[in-house]
Parts: sequence; structure tokens; C-alpha cells
Amino acid sequence: MYDRLTVPVYSRPAMRIAVPDLISNSYFPVIAASELGFFAAEGLDVSVELVFPVSKAYEALRDGSAAFVGGSAHSALAAFPGWRGARLLCAQAQGMYWFLVMRSDLGAHRGDLDCVKGRSIGAAPWVDMGLKRLLIDAGYDLERDGIRIAPVPGALNAGVNFGINAARALEDGKIDGFWANGMGTEVAVRSGAGTVVLDVRRGDGPRGCFDYTFSALATATSCCAPTRTLQLRPSARSRRHLPRSSATRSARPRRHAAFFLPTKRR
Repeated sequence: MYDRLTVPVYSRPAMRIAVPDLISNSYFPVIAASELGFFAAEGLDVSVELVFPVSKAYEALRDGSAAFVGGSAHSALAAFPGWRGARLLCAQAQGMYWFLVMRSDLGAHRGDLDCVKGRSIGAAPWVDMGLKRLLIDAGYDLERDGIRIAPVPGALNAGVNFGINAARALEDGKIDGFWANGMGTEVAVRSGAGTVVLDVRRGDGPRGCFDYTFSALATATSCCAPTRTLQLRPSARSRRHLPRSSATRSARPRRHAAFFLPTKRR
């Protein structure tokens, strides 16, 4: 009895990886893998390109102008209803990875969700779904509580990072808060304009919100054809001797790396 491992064979020599934030810790693993030559070491010629918002990145994957997307896992549904035609290859990181940041002058503190009542919060398309679900699960009603969640003014021209644009909009008073990545969060906190209210990966928010989504690397099933099939003996001995790529070895979490410290879950 043999296990069948299907290995993609791509007909095009160069492949495009679409990401919705180019300078971002959210999609750093796939960007680093490209820059450090791990794709090239596997014989793949790739380039990482900014495609914002994430729904557009998945549409590029669906339409064939991109071979991969580095983005939020659930956002694949923007272009692949019912997951038909999409394939999640791996997680770039675990858990929902956006922060809720509110204006400092509101006096909000960590975990104080009441501060969102009657406020305007900026969030990118499809990213906003995570915050809306979180607030509903925490017992809030967006309409009743006057919570407005919409794209940040000027977001379509956000450049290489949506979060930084959101931090600037917060500082300028265009929004009361934002739901965005760690880059924008750091900029807002360091400038004094914003206060972190929710950091889901460190245990904030209602039970289960950590698992709403995660940062993924995705492709389309159409990119995986034609294929060649390798026959591998399933014995423990043969599996033990299968070669592992340098990219796989480098991706292993190190206990001393702060990025991989255990997070408290509710």
C-alpha cells in the first residue's frame, strides 16, 4: 500500500504572490521566504506584489494573474464561494492577528469594549468581518449601539501598508479607532494617538475569537495542474528519511523567539 503525494508542476516560469500589505508583520513569513531565496531553492521563480484589498488579491488568484495569495484565510471566500477552487497551503501564523486601537483621548483601557459604542472604526474590506463577529459574540449590536465600521478614508490609496494609513487617520481625527495590523498599531501607540484595546492573540476578546481566521498562504486548484505523483512508502522508517527543505527547517518555531511565545486563550 502506498501513500500518494501530489507535487504541483507549474507551466509558467514566473509566479506572482499577491499580498494586501507589503510592509507588514502579518505576511512577513511569505515575504521573507521570497527575499531569502527559499522559493528559488525549490526551483520557483516568484515575485511578491501588493494587491489591496485582500478580496482583490484573491480575485487575482481566481483570474490567474496571481499564483499565490498571502492573506487572511477566510477572505478566500471573496473570490471562491464555498471554497470551490481554493486551497489553503499553510498558516503563516496562528490566530486572528488584528488589533483594535482607539483614540487615546477616549480614555479606553485594555479589554474595555464599551468604548466602541457610538464610535467610528476603520477597517479594511473582509478584515472588518473579524471585528463585527467579535463584537456580536461579546453581546454588542452594531445598529443599536451606534458602532460604525467602515473603510478608512483614503484606504484605496493606502500604499504599502493599510495599518499605517489607519494610524494617520486616527491621529488626524478622521476616525475614532481602527482594526488593523501590528504595524499600524505600533505607529499609533508610539505617536501617542492610539491605545490598544484588543490584542486577540494575547487572550483579549470573547471566547473563541482567536480561531475566527489566521494569516494563510493560499493557491487555486487550477494552479496545481498538471501534476506529477510521487509514490512514497508509508513506513515510519521511510518517512524518517524523507529530505526536508531548508525553508521548512528555518520555519520551525524557536523557544527563545518572542514571536512564538505561548499566548493566553480564553
